[in-house]
Formats: sequence, C-alpha cells, structure tokens
Amino acid sequence: MAADTTDIDDIRERARRWLADDPDPASRDELTAVLDRLPASAPELADRFAGPLTFGTAGLRGPLRAGPNGMNLAVVTQAAAGLVGWLAAQGGTGPLVIGYDARHGSREFAERTAQVSTGAGRPALLLPRPLPTPVLAYVVRQLGAVAGVMVTASHNPPQDNGYKVYLGAELGGELGAGAQIVPPADAGIEAAIRAVGPLGEVPLGPPGQVLGDDVVASYVERAVAVIAPDGPRDLTVAYTPLHGVGAAVLTAVFARAGFPVPGLVPEQAEPDPAFPTVSFPNPEEPGAVDRLIALADSTGADLAIANDPDADRCAVVVRDGVSDGRQSWRMLRGDEVGALLADHLMRRGVTGLYATTIVSSSLLRAMCAARGLPYDETLTGFKWIVRAGGGSAPLVFGYEEALGYCVAPEHVRDKDGITAALTVAELAAGLKTQGRTVTDRLDELAAEFGVHHTDQLSVRVDDLREIADAMARIRAATPTTLSGHPVDTIQDLLPEADVVILRTGVARVVIRPSGTEPKLKAYLEVVEPVTDGDVPAARSRAAQAVAGLRADVGAALGI
Repeated sequence: MAADTTDIDDIRERARRWLADDPDPASRDELTAVLDRLPASAPELADRFAGPLTFGTAGLRGPLRAGPNGMNLAVVTQAAAGLVGWLAAQGGTGPLVIGYDARHGSREFAERTAQVSTGAGRPALLLPRPLPTPVLAYVVRQLGAVAGVMVTASHNPPQDNGYKVYLGAELGGELGAGAQIVPPADAGIEAAIRAVGPLGEVPLGPPGQVLGDDVVASYVERAVAVIAPDGPRDLTVAYTPLHGVGAAVLTAVFARAGFPVPGLVPEQAEPDPAFPTVSFPNPEEPGAVDRLIALADSTGADLAIANDPDADRCAVVVRDGVSDGRQSWRMLRGDEVGALLADHLMRRGVTGLYATTIVSSSLLRAMCAARGLPYDETLTGFKWIVRAGGGSAPLVFGYEEALGYCVAPEHVRDKDGITAALTVAELAAGLKTQGRTVTDRLDELAAEFGVHHTDQLSVRVDDLREIADAMARIRAATPTTLSGHPVDTIQDLLPEADVVILRTGVARVVIRPSGTEPKLKAYLEVVEPVTDGDVPAARSRAAQAVAGLRADVGAALGI
C-alpha cells in the first residue's frame, strides 16, 4: 500500500538519504529521475518508500526498481549482510552456496552476495551458471553448506526478482537440511537485516569460488537414481522451460536415464528474462502452454511437460480425446499429478510418510489410509511439507497443488520439477507398454476412492486491502450452506495462519491470501462416489457441484 503522499518534502529527504547510500549508479540515476519529476511523481516515490521489502519465510520478492520497496543492489547488499551476520551469530560454520536464475539482475545479486559473505570471512561458493532452484537446494546438502541463497522470482512477472534462503543441517536440523527457512529464522534474519548500518561500511571481499560443472553432473546422477534403472523408456515427450533455466538440466537427466531427449518448444528453449512469448511465465496461466501443446500435437508426443522458469514446479499436459475432429489436450491439476506420483511410488513399494498441505485434495489421505501408510498435512509451502510428521516417519513424498512435487526428499528437500518430470515419464512409459495412459490410471484411482474434483477461485488485486476486506467478510458472515449442503465444520487458523476452512458433507473450501502474489485464493473440493463403475458420470456430477460451490464462495467473499 502506498505511503502518505502529502508530505513531499519528507519523501524527498528520505530518497536523498537513500541515494547517498545506494552503491549502484544505475539505481541512483533511476531514482534521481523520479525525484526530478516531483511533484507529479509523488505517488510513485511514496510507493518506492512505503516500507522495506520484508524478509519472510519466502525470503524477499518484489519489482526490480530503486528504493527500499524493490529489488536492487542496495537491498540485496543489506539482505546479504544481515544474513551472514545472523549465520555468524548462530554459530554456523561452513560456506554459503549461492545460485541464480536468468532474470534481470540475478547474476549481479548473486555475485554481490558472495562478496558480502567473503567480506565477513565466510567462504562463498557460486553455482557455475544460471541453474534451476532444485540444483541449489541439492548442493546445499551435498556440500554440507551452512546455508544457500537462490536469486530467483520463480514464476513471477518479468519485472520481479527475489532472494530465497535455505539452511544446511547445522542450523536447519535433520528435517530442514537443505530446506527453506521457517520461523523463527525468518524473523531473526529480518532483524539482522534492519540492524545493518550504512552500506558503504559493509565490507566486500573477493568474488568467491565459482563451482565447476561437477556439481551439476552430481545432481543429474542423483536425479537419475530416483527411478528404477531397468524400466521401460519408450516415450515421446514435448517440453518447455518457459524461457527459464530448466532445459539443459532436464534434457541431461532424461538422456542419462535412457529416455529419448524431449522435444523443446524452440521459441522458449533458451533463458530469456523478458519472457517474450507468455503474458505471465507460469504454466498454470491461460495460454502459457499453447506452444507446448502445438509441439506435442505436431510430434505425436505421448505427453507434454512444462517447468516454471526456475524449474522447481512441473506441469503435465495429456491427451484428452478428440474434439471437432482434432486431438484435444488438457493440463492435469496439481492434485492429479500429486495423486499419480504418490500412487506410482506406492506401487513401487516406497514406504514412509506421504504428505501434502491443507489446500490440496484429500485423495492422498484416502490412499494412505487404505494402504496403511503414514500421512500428514501441513500449512502451504514446501518449507512445511519437508518437515511433515516431525520426524515420526521418514518423508518419502510430498506435494502441493500448485504444481510442486518432492519425489526424493533425500535428494532435494524442496519441490523439484526435474525429478518430478522424470518420475512422470517413468510412470507414463510403464503404462504405455500396457497400452494404457496416465488418464486411465486416474480413472482407476477414481473408481477406487471416488472422484476428488478440485478447483480454485483466484482473484488478483491491485490493493491488498481488498484481500483483507474479503477475509474479514468471510469471518463475519460465514455462509451456513454451500451448494445446497449445510456447512457443518468451520475452522479459522488464526493466529497461526490467515486461513478459513469450511466443510459440508461432500465438499471442502479453504480460503487464504497467496503467500507470494497479490491474490486471494479459495481452494474447492467435491468428493463424488463412483456408482456402477461409471467414472465419467461421477466426474460430470462432481464438476457441476464444484461450479455451484465456486458461485457460492465467490458471493460470500464479495469478489
């Protein structure tokens, strides 16, 4: 939310103080140009100085622009100084590993982080080039680093960048070794960042050590070991990294595993921070995978796979019958892929804890109950999923409906779109030898456990007050019925989390603000039993019920 724009002199003075401490000439020029346009630029200046980007459990994320409320070299220098100071205060030993994607500013921010680390006397190890986030998470564990930093904004718009922190075993513990930070670490790092003095006094050391390609080769070898070595490999896959950094690693993994190298969408194969062919670089967004589907169609692919730009998420697109004489395709929901992967691992005999989040489908719970496997669900985010169960049983699989899957927690203790894609390929290739598809397997699961139809009502806002107002509205006037069924359970997770959960006898609704985007989200699920083996009829009934649920929830939220 913009700060008060009436006191232009105060904002001008704050901007001048910032300029005096900003180490980046380009940012200084940018901010000076905004100052020169006062008073017309007062609202923009107020927004840039509305407050600092806050370091939370997702680290930092924001637009690339000068000022404290943006991602720039000054903010990154301060964040790095706070982080290395906090690591020292905790008694953490060992190097800091730093990775980065191909977005604007990513390499520069990574290199500055390395200089701040070495300036504080801590070795800094830079990944050799722009690489997927799961490679960074893997290397933190592999090298026994005290922590890792990944400079990425994942699937955010092109004008954004971000800064994620992972802890090693020494400070993260067994469950958090190579995982994203959780409270109270985030608050401690944030306090250390605010305590950093003038940036000119932050010592900068040498650029750190650039790691060799052997760390990437190590990731590839361990990724290949996730699947069985002697399974079927006859599968044609179309793939897009959506202008991100996933292509080189994913194709290397597929080739090393013995699969044909996936065909690449040519216009999206190379990293490009402008993301020129998509309006929003997220495979879930409308139109994002249109080129992928066209490639899959033209090459006769068995299925199509997309990673988001930092390759920690994985989207799967499958053939879905014929419409108007042409092959039709549909993207599987994250819940569908999660259930497929879990079922595949269970069929392979993988025992241990299976986990997901409170906003994901309840199908995984039903599968674990029927098959006698431990299950847990957590708040949203892989920082919680990888800590599921509190160590009561070893985690073997975790997923969240937002296309995030962890199929090998001992390899990468975070979501990993590369190994997820490889495991989907293993599943699809095995089914292909039987003359069957992944949609056939989904129908099997539906026949056994009922149709678990999930959907999402998601609203992007310009003013975060709209989200707060909607959450207040649902708490003050909670609906008593949804889709004609009485609401029999209401859960409010405040103060632990800003989440409201409503349940009827056949449906569940989870309402929460997004943790990474200015969105309000309502996660919808209807469970419809299959009668007389008629899965299509059950799917139709479930879809109608979810449509009614969506309308009722939207009305209750006032959006």
